Amino acid sequence: MTPSTRATISQVLQENPVVLYMKGTRAAPQCGFSARVVEILDGLLTDYRTVDVLGDPALREGIKEFSSWPTIPQLYVRGEFVGGSDIVTALYESGELSEKLGELVSVRAPHITVTEAARDELARALEAESECIRLDVSPTFEHDLAVGVPDPKDLVVDAGGIRVSLPRSTAARADGIRIDLVQTPEGPAFKIDNPNEPARVKRLSPAELHARLTRGDDLLLVDVRTPEERETARIEGSHLLDAALHDEIGKGSRERTIVVYCHHGSRSERAAQELAQQGFRDVYNLVGGINAWSMDVDPDVPMY
Repeated sequence: MTPSTRATISQVLQENPVVLYMKGTRAAPQCGFSARVVEILDGLLTDYRTVDVLGDPALREGIKEFSSWPTIPQLYVRGEFVGGSDIVTALYESGELSEKLGELVSVRAPHITVTEAARDELARALEAESECIRLDVSPTFEHDLAVGVPDPKDLVVDAGGIRVSLPRSTAARADGIRIDLVQTPEGPAFKIDNPNEPARVKRLSPAELHARLTRGDDLLLVDVRTPEERETARIEGSHLLDAALHDEIGKGSRERTIVVYCHHGSRSERAAQELAQQGFRDVYNLVGGINAWSMDVDPDVPMY
């Protein structure tokens, strides 16, 4: 490790009481272990520093030498190395992590709105005074409502006369949620609107893509296949996702319209999901990939 890398690490640790060296960012972790530690910290802290090691190989190797720990992520509290994902998880579950953080622990109770119709239905579901409505919001924003006794570690908030408990790790994701009761063909059902939910990947058929290209719509058509596949067949006007294009997209507007395609649609679905997680609001996956394009729009594009 170079002296400059060591000095940079030391300065960051001196200036920030809680620092997480991780793969990706707090908003978009790039590995499951980093995502797990972010979820834990989000349940305990409103603010902490994260450092993405993926863009700096010297830092990525340097932090391992600095801590004498071989893996990422790495958590530091008041300059002291705490551990990686497994250790942080164990400390959190035992309550020791909260003790180590001390006065830094501060989670703001989320504001949750329950409509009158939903409130009446939820109230009927509560059978005992000790029960409440338990809300969970997963890291991928799946929502779950259940009736039960709050966990002692839960936050409990008053949502217009209805007690709602939720894990501390979901507080930030749950802030601003609105719970309503709506009528569906199958009968009444709860509807949860969450303003924190990231944009979802949209589906685009080959015919719809052809129409948009013909109109001259302002969109970026991205090919996530291999260069060898692209030599075999391509959609005119598309761009191969190489390092340069990846960097250009990352620095561009999150409002940009991006359409992603691959051979059959599976790889492009994963790539589109990653873009949505990075904050891009208008991302489409080409249904069926270039194979469907060949069958439905342009038979001159070879199938393979």
